[in-house]
Amino acid sequence: MTDLTPPFRADHVGSLLRPKAIQAARKKHYEEKSISADELKAVEDAEIPALIKMQEEVGLKAVTDGEARRSFWHYDFMGMLTGLDLVERDEGVQFAGVKLRPIFPTFSQRLDFPDDHPMLDHFRFVKDNTSVVPKISIPGPSCCHFRTAKADIHVDAYKDDPQAIFDDLVKTYAKAVDKFYEAGCRYLQMDDIFFAYLCDPKHRADKQAEGLDPDWLIERYSWMLREAIKNRPADMTIGMHMCRGNFRSTHAATGAYDMAAEAIFSTGVDVFFMEYDTDRAGGLEPLGLLPKGKQIILPGFITTKTPELEDMDWLKSKFDEASKYVDINQLGIAPQCGFASTEEGNAVTEDDQRRKLELVVKTAEEIWGGV
Repeated sequence: MTDLTPPFRADHVGSLLRPKAIQAARKKHYEEKSISADELKAVEDAEIPALIKMQEEVGLKAVTDGEARRSFWHYDFMGMLTGLDLVERDEGVQFAGVKLRPIFPTFSQRLDFPDDHPMLDHFRFVKDNTSVVPKISIPGPSCCHFRTAKADIHVDAYKDDPQAIFDDLVKTYAKAVDKFYEAGCRYLQMDDIFFAYLCDPKHRADKQAEGLDPDWLIERYSWMLREAIKNRPADMTIGMHMCRGNFRSTHAATGAYDMAAEAIFSTGVDVFFMEYDTDRAGGLEPLGLLPKGKQIILPGFITTKTPELEDMDWLKSKFDEASKYVDINQLGIAPQCGFASTEEGNAVTEDDQRRKLELVVKTAEEIWGGV
């Protein structure tokens, strides 16, 4: 692993707590309607360099904009695709004890990735404001299908043919890969958390009630991602994050990776960010299915949901256990999830966030001698 060529031993999923100035500006723009989109962008442009600098200061070699221009980790990107609209309703998605804001993806026409997708410029801004590797994390293709109810599919070709949706998602995401590469992106992360959701008995039952076999979905989701990234340039690294939900430090799913691990590791992804901060993720045995080679796993032993710092000896013991199943040289460390999968953020402070990221870097230095 050369100095500034991903993958890295220390990394993070992408989202960060929103700076107070951005929170205030978003409220003024979206709720109070008192400032323009350009005025909001000016605040974001002024604040995001400090987020980038913080990541550089703690020693990370890959940095993001903290997803500070987004409301959600996934819906913003999805709503900017051609053919996918976000509709607000009365009832939100249920998490443990709380409900998400009521936004529902809807297919209005054939899916495509527009040449002017706004997140291309979001990436370019990071690239222009860092001396290390700029990274952007976007939702993986499974998100567009998993989160869209059958009643919200208004494209005749899609209504009774999930494979038609999958085929168009492959084309859409393959185009996204090309466009981000053209923008200078050499490290693209796709968050495909629904592999983990489909290991949860409740979510499996929900899909069965919709007439969909969850094991078939796992296989199809794996196929989609593999097809979407298979022609990427040789110097482009693809990451993938998996977790069980993250909204204000709560979760939405539980279940070990066993049912999906083989499909996950067959996607051709280079870097796997895998939640492992609680028993909800099950044991480390599925890591043993990672093929020997250059792919690496970054187990998320360090949580972003609570402020307490994990003990270094405990972290080392977890890697001792993990190395029973996968070569230690195919491992690294990252937090279990982002710090703000939605703009509300987790129940931690900016100081907590920085200490967690410092711990990620310190752990990599202790175990591998560097990041």
